[in-house]
Amino acid sequence: MKIESAMLEDFARGAAFLGTGGGGDPYIGRLCCAHAIEMHGAPELLPLEALADDAKVFSVAGMGAPTVLVEKLFSLEEAHLAVSKLERFLGRRADAIIAAECGGINATLPVAYAAMRGLPVVDADGMGRAFPSIQMASFNVYGVACTPMVIANEHGESVIIETGSAIAAEQIGRSLVVHMGASAMLSCYPMTGAEAKRTAVAATQSVAYGIGRAIATGRGVGQPVAALLAYLRTTAYYRHAHLLFEGKIVDVERETTRGWVLGRCVLEALEDRGARLEIRFQNENLCALRDGRVIAIVPDLIVVIDRETAEPITTETLRYGQRVSVLGVSAPPAMRTREALAVFGPQAFRLDHPFVPIETLAATP
Repeated sequence: MKIESAMLEDFARGAAFLGTGGGGDPYIGRLCCAHAIEMHGAPELLPLEALADDAKVFSVAGMGAPTVLVEKLFSLEEAHLAVSKLERFLGRRADAIIAAECGGINATLPVAYAAMRGLPVVDADGMGRAFPSIQMASFNVYGVACTPMVIANEHGESVIIETGSAIAAEQIGRSLVVHMGASAMLSCYPMTGAEAKRTAVAATQSVAYGIGRAIATGRGVGQPVAALLAYLRTTAYYRHAHLLFEGKIVDVERETTRGWVLGRCVLEALEDRGARLEIRFQNENLCALRDGRVIAIVPDLIVVIDRETAEPITTETLRYGQRVSVLGVSAPPAMRTREALAVFGPQAFRLDHPFVPIETLAATP
């Protein structure tokens, strides 16, 4: 299918949900998509399995702190500088564009860029959610090299990075992005179609659209949260979906530092008097503790949504007094393996708690 303008509101809303609090403001991404489609036409959403093995697949993404994007907007010119410079460096042109992550702006940006280039965008990504660091991708876990990588900014400046590991690429790239104003565009993990089929998380872009449609449909009958949960439970990856908490935000601590947004959010229960939930985040929500007990933890998804509308709330827009619901959702199986947990499990974020699947935690009294 093609990603048409009429789909963008639902698609961006679903991408915000899968962003688990991070990935950047979905409204900005939707506007960028709408303009690109109006100017260049709707891009094809290509199933992962339809990629030719020898197809040349390039990613495009934003890197930095989501809070900065509220004031320092990105453009497709920056994205094109990153991708085109990597194409010239490798001596091959892109046959398809893939998202590094399916959350927030980093789900909508590849669609907009694919429209501008007249290329298909692959119905897949490298996370099945959003993560704050370059190395935290299934591409890296299962053997695709992160570099060569290009980072570009709004001043036409760009840097080619070659490293021996994705962690080194993250460390060098993060320093550059901080110097560039805590937000820049990049293209990394250049791969073949065969490598994408072996390492990517399939069908996440179409699921993002399905999530957004479920919320919109649920609003029409006054049950958006119930409709969202019902849809998630029909999907292959996100079927373990649980309502963890309903409450009012009573405290938010947030700091933009080292190219990330770090902090925590505290909620008081609306019904269960005295119960509290604390969510810790680094761009994305990482851990949810109810009265000190872990009830959901990375890489599973922790999503804060408006209690009445089910609109996903990003970490940079959390505010005192918001009435919210908190959902815990299973991550794709490829993101839960031993190799994957070594890269983006709790210990990768210096959390003191082991990974326990949401379906197990939800069954614990």
